[in-house]
Amino acid sequence: MRRRLRLIGIGPGGPDDLTVAAVRALNEVDVFLVADKQRGVDDLVAVREEICRRHVTGDYRVITVPDPPRDRAPSAYGTEVRDWHAARAAAYESVLREQVAPHETTGFLVWGDPSLYDSTIRVVERIRDRGVLDVDYDVVPGVSAVSLLAARHRLVLNRIGGPITITTGRCLAHEVAAGGDNLVVMLDGALECARLEGDWHIWWGADLGTSDEELVAGPLHRVLPEIERARARAKAARGWVMDTYLLRRAGGVGAGS
Repeated sequence: MRRRLRLIGIGPGGPDDLTVAAVRALNEVDVFLVADKQRGVDDLVAVREEICRRHVTGDYRVITVPDPPRDRAPSAYGTEVRDWHAARAAAYESVLREQVAPHETTGFLVWGDPSLYDSTIRVVERIRDRGVLDVDYDVVPGVSAVSLLAARHRLVLNRIGGPITITTGRCLAHEVAAGGDNLVVMLDGALECARLEGDWHIWWGADLGTSDEELVAGPLHRVLPEIERARARAKAARGWVMDTYLLRRAGGVGAGS
């Protein structure tokens, strides 16, 4: 029997930032699989449980799945991430076989939007490729941290006639060296933007959509201390911090637009 999986984007943290389509999909799920990162911080699981309590009207189960360990500073980043995806696929497959009936619909609550810096689609594809279970899935888009950042700061992300680059802290220096001057940066735990030289402006946000949301904007090097303090507050409040920011260099393509 083919198993049905639903990958549902739930936004960047706020239980009210779900689309109507996402709420409808939540109510078609019998079992939710939630990764437990086992770092002594269960708030990411708690947020997902609160979303279900608030939006699901029928019966459902939540199964937490211990997340496989991962090297955060590997010598071969791509290889490490692919191995982690394979381990995640094996863990989810085991739970699907042992704890979920074939007729039950399984849901994955995907932080933000499943298309943007998230591994769930790749992990589910690995489950399909392994061939042990016959699975099919669909994807329900969600509000991304990028969208919410732009809304909070009342931004149009692209300048008139200019491009927008979405990248990570790991790749920021490379993108700037290649000429990028209008960049959204995600997954930058080390605030790599502090290393940049020149005249940059930043619009930064952390834990967007939550009650502990933090926002800072201004000339990059002038507001960096403020960002570091806000980042520390957000982490102290929840035990974790997820931040995103837009960087613009003065005088770039479409500057002033």
